[in-house]
This record gives sequence, structure tokens and C-alpha cells, in this order.
Amino acid sequence: MINFSFTEEQELLRDQIRRFAAKELRPMYGYWDKNKEFPTTQLNKMSELGLSGLRIEERYGGNMQSYVTAGIVAEEIAKADFNCAYFVLVSSLIGDLLTQFAHSSLKEYWLPLMAKGEKLIAFALTEPACGSDSAALLASAERQGDTYILNGEKSSVSLVEAADAVLVFARVDKIPGYSGIRGFFVPCDLEGVSKTSYNSLGSKGLGRGSLFLEDVKIPLENCISKDETAFKMAMIGFDYSRAIIGLMCLGAAEASLEETVKYTRERTTFNKQLSSNQGVSFPIAENYTFLEAAKLLCYKTLWLRDTNQEHTKEAAMCKWWPPKLSVDIIHECLLTHGHYGYTDEYPFEQRLRDVIGLEIGDGTAQIQKIIIARKIIGEECRP
Repeated sequence: MINFSFTEEQELLRDQIRRFAAKELRPMYGYWDKNKEFPTTQLNKMSELGLSGLRIEERYGGNMQSYVTAGIVAEEIAKADFNCAYFVLVSSLIGDLLTQFAHSSLKEYWLPLMAKGEKLIAFALTEPACGSDSAALLASAERQGDTYILNGEKSSVSLVEAADAVLVFARVDKIPGYSGIRGFFVPCDLEGVSKTSYNSLGSKGLGRGSLFLEDVKIPLENCISKDETAFKMAMIGFDYSRAIIGLMCLGAAEASLEETVKYTRERTTFNKQLSSNQGVSFPIAENYTFLEAAKLLCYKTLWLRDTNQEHTKEAAMCKWWPPKLSVDIIHECLLTHGHYGYTDEYPFEQRLRDVIGLEIGDGTAQIQKIIIARKIIGEECRP
């Protein structure tokens, strides 16, 4: 039997999050962008609802939810404030990885603080010289007795400016390829850690930037992956985060469509409602169709993860298609609103800028297509 419905509890949560987001998050969406200010107050409000602990076990202060449920939350938050959904994305990803792989001392201290929203942890894999080619990482971790010494630069780290710690991937003792990569938990107050922020096209309030490590000393227990598990650990995380990213983007696109439908019903041209023009109504009908199909793909991927089934191919599909589709939908909505849609009086231009960023983060469309082709055709599709 195929059942496409959410549980009663999930529907109640969706309604609660939707009402909360419309009241508390949506009115401030443009403010953080215009002022380039980190939305701390919004993060605190979300934490009060338990949204910082969606993928953290109850013994650490979280309220461990299913992957599908986390997707519902991310979609609803993104409909109101796309950038606030990053808190759901990153806290769920990091919470998942720390729970599975971190030393008990790290989990006992950091996870309860994460669940309360008191500590923010970022994820750092990309480097200036290697984006998609993770095997070419240059950041180094040299073991010296009971410590590792980290050096290197990590780029395009979301939330890095406000982060209290960063999950960093670096190369151990100059071992080449994926086998030499390990994951390290790096508190940002350690000596030798510094940051810079970017002036990005979108998501201006999130503090995306670079992380610099200069002879940073961390204890052995801060290495959260052993032997050759680090790259696999990152990919396990991406198989989850890519579906969440898809739903975030689709949430922003759906909000844009809802606003556009309302506008076309109220706007008149040539003494008729704008919505009566098939040149306007047909794109809306098409985009709602695409939106529905993309959402089904994302939720199927999260369902596969909840049921411990293979979903790497589906996750890659979620990462390249829904963000691209969402950009196209938001662009169409902007054009439908004419010159006013091109101004910051409406949210379309900001949503467009914000969503474009997730056509890049967590793997480009080209990389996702390689993954999909490799799963369908075989390893000969690997570069």
C-alpha cells in the first residue's frame, strides 16, 4: 500500500510551525538582508519551540524527530523566512553527525547547548582551491602526542561568523586521497582560529565566510572520525541535507506562487482580472505541477532515510532539480508582478538571490548529475 499522507502529529506540527513562522518570522525577512544583521532573535524564538533539537536525542535535551518531520519544519520555515531555515538545516545535520560519530565528552557538553539554541555549530568542507573535488583538501591535521595541530583555510562556510564551533574536515599526516581525510570539532574561541565574512549576493545576514586555522591545537577526542570514515560521514550527512535543501527552496517558491495567485486575482488589465489571461494562468498551473512533483521527490528521499533504505541517488536529484526549479518559479513570479516585483517592496528579488546560493552549496548541479549517473549507469561515470 502507498500512503502519501503525513501523520496526524506531523499535520499538527506543520500547522503550528506555519502559524508561528507567519507571525514571528515573515515580517522580518527583508530586515536581516537590508541590514546585513544576523537574525539572533529569530533563532532564539525557533529554539524556544525546540527547532534546534530536531535531530538530537532526548537524553541530550533534543526532541529527536523523523527525517520527514524535519523536512516539514524546514519547508514551512523557508516559506516565511528562507534564511531562518538554515538553522533547521545546519543544526539537524550537525546534530545527526555528532550523535553518530562524536566522542561522548563532546556530545555531553555540546549537544544540550545546541538543542537549547545556545551554541551554533557550522560545517566546513569546501576550500578555495577545491570545491567539488573533496579528495584534494589541503587543510592539514598533524598529530603531535595527545593533540592535533590544524592549519588551513575553509571557504564558503554558512553561519561561520556567528558559529561557536565548526566541524572541519582536514587531511591527517599528509595521507593522500579520501583515506587521509578526518573530521575535527573545532571551537571558535581556540587560539589560531579566525574568520572573515563575504559580501554575498544573497543570504546577507547569515555570515557566510572563510575560516582560518593557524597552528590550532585540539585534543584527540575532537577527531570525530576514525580511519577512513570521514568522507563517508560527510556523504551520509549530505544525503540528508540535500533533501532538506530541496524543501527549503521549494518553500520559498511556493510562497512566491501563493503571493502571485493573490496578485493576479486582484490586478486588472484591459478591464479583466489578470488571472483570466492564459499567458498568466498557464505558467502558474505548470509551476504548481512541477512544485508538487519536486516536493514528492524530497519527501520520498527523507522517507527512504527514515526506513533505512538507499537514497543517495534521490538525494542528488533533490539537490540539483528543486533549487533550479525554485529559482525559475521565483523569477517567473517576479516578472508577473512587473516593475514593482523588481523592487525590494516585494520579496521576490531577495528570494531569488537567496535561493541561488543553494544551487551551489552542498554540491553543484553538475556533481549531483555525476552521482545520479553513477548510480544508474555505473562507476564508469565517475570523473
